[in-house]
Amino acid sequence: MVTGGPGTPETTGTFRTLVPPPGRLLRTLALANDIHYGETVSGLLVGELPPGFRQEPGSPPYPQVMLDALLDDLHRADRGAETLLIAGDLTAEATPEEMRAVRARLDTWGGEYLAVRGNHDRPHTGAGYAECRVVPGTAGHHDCWNEVFGPRQQLLARELGGLRLIGLDTSALDGAGGVLDPAQLDRVRELLNDEPDRPTVVFGHHPVTTEAGLTNLGGPGFILDRPSALRLQQLYDPAPGVFLQHSGHTHRTRRTRPDTGCAVEFLEVAAVKEYPGGYSLLRIYEGGYTVNFYKTRTAAARRWSTLTRGEYFGLYPDYTLGTFADRNHVVLRDFSGLT
Repeated sequence: MVTGGPGTPETTGTFRTLVPPPGRLLRTLALANDIHYGETVSGLLVGELPPGFRQEPGSPPYPQVMLDALLDDLHRADRGAETLLIAGDLTAEATPEEMRAVRARLDTWGGEYLAVRGNHDRPHTGAGYAECRVVPGTAGHHDCWNEVFGPRQQLLARELGGLRLIGLDTSALDGAGGVLDPAQLDRVRELLNDEPDRPTVVFGHHPVTTEAGLTNLGGPGFILDRPSALRLQQLYDPAPGVFLQHSGHTHRTRRTRPDTGCAVEFLEVAAVKEYPGGYSLLRIYEGGYTVNFYKTRTAAARRWSTLTRGEYFGLYPDYTLGTFADRNHVVLRDFSGLT
């Protein structure tokens, strides 16, 4: 039990304040995922089970409440995030209406954000998607993400003051598991080969490590497929600049071990949309970085988070919250070349 185990901060009521790395604070990034804009029932795993949770009558839809709370938080002086990285599942079913609505809300934030798609954002079939373009070579899969955010299986790459950001589209055409096509992996290889030492954060929806596959409720088939995951980690081996990969999908906060010798932190971040309802801040200093998880703070978000604490027959906190060290930690590293 993560939250009820002996000696945990949750049971003792005490914790140790982390000491930040040496040097100036250079940059603060927010790591978030799993907004599920358009969703109406939270906590379903298979079909209608376990029993799900609905928003209180008369209240705004909970994905809207939780996204608004996230964007409100990031503006505040005690958070100070300059860039928001969203690792997939922005929508519930990738309808044209959901896509346009979540994009419009994100665009009001005013700060820089980068978003990659998750399995919920994948191309869909059916009359409700007919206005979106068909993915070539498929049996009528319409890609509404492409209409609003960009083509499928193409990575994003940005540079911020010497820090490189790489966003991966790990969504499959169908199903909950993840894939990376050869062209996208080739592009990762090109970027890392060109500048292997450049400090780099990677983000994508699906976790990649064997440990992640064995410890999440969906099993190994729920994460990035094994060949893609192994190839990606092998690309990190000769690229020491890559120091963190941010994933969503499992709705939990957890660090897992790599399968190769790469010195990369593989971090899953809990969902925005439900308990514990928050995001992580990655603060980069001259002498290292910190990761801290924060719950959103509006009254409406706290009410919804408290309600959805009861998901999975009340066991949800022990799956999603993670250990104190998963949520909050310090890593020493030389970032003195960043601005």
